[in-house]
Amino acid sequence: MVTGFENIQKLGKDNMDVAMQSFGAFSKGMQAISAEVADYSKKSMEDSSAAIEKMVSAKSLDKAMEAQADFAKVSYETMVGQATKIGEMYAEVAKDAYKPYENMLSKAAK
Repeated sequence: MVTGFENIQKLGKDNMDVAMQSFGAFSKGMQAISAEVADYSKKSMEDSSAAIEKMVSAKSLDKAMEAQADFAKVSYETMVGQATKIGEMYAEVAKDAYKPYENMLSKAAK
């Protein structure tokens, strides 16, 4: 009977260790994503300010419209690239958070 109780305790401890490893990987990944989003936001604001200054200082309406069109194009391309990068980061977080469970399940299958 004691052996059964010890096995249950070990299983509970192992499950808690796996959950903590998974949570650690998830937390680390979310921090990286948050830092990436903050950096992108900061850069986006700086780029927006520079574009506004360029448009305001334009000598003609044509030059202002050209500056705005250039800014819109670059902003869109940057946003799409950033969205792709963030999506890849989320996928990596999911894989890293699942990995401890994957190892546990492979051991259980044996």
